[in-house]
Amino acid sequence: MNKMEIIRSLEKENMKEDLPKLMIGDYVKVAVKVKEGARERLQIFEGTIIGMHGSGIRRAIAVRRLSFGIGVERVFPIHSPKVDNIQIVRRGKIRRAKLYYLRDRVGKAARVKEDINKR
Repeated sequence: MNKMEIIRSLEKENMKEDLPKLMIGDYVKVAVKVKEGARERLQIFEGTIIGMHGSGIRRAIAVRRLSFGIGVERVFPIHSPKVDNIQIVRRGKIRRAKLYYLRDRVGKAARVKEDINKR
């Protein structure tokens, strides 16, 4: 076995198998493990996927939501042990690979249409 085969086999062991098929524009709930002192709890981050990058175990999604009128974005490595689960709330109907234009929009203009055909 060469080095690349060893790396691929180690990555395959740590990849999650139970992830839903995520797409740009989907409205998702991401449950993240947060450590507070000795306790560990789940914190839900809910928002629209505006971008994806990486492949394999390095795959990550950028999720954006509006919190009290201020845009908040977080990037989640989806195979990280800190990410407990990802739940799709609704599918988005979009025509772009990245939704960075949502950063300039507020309120109803920042919404993504729901795709009723993908259910």
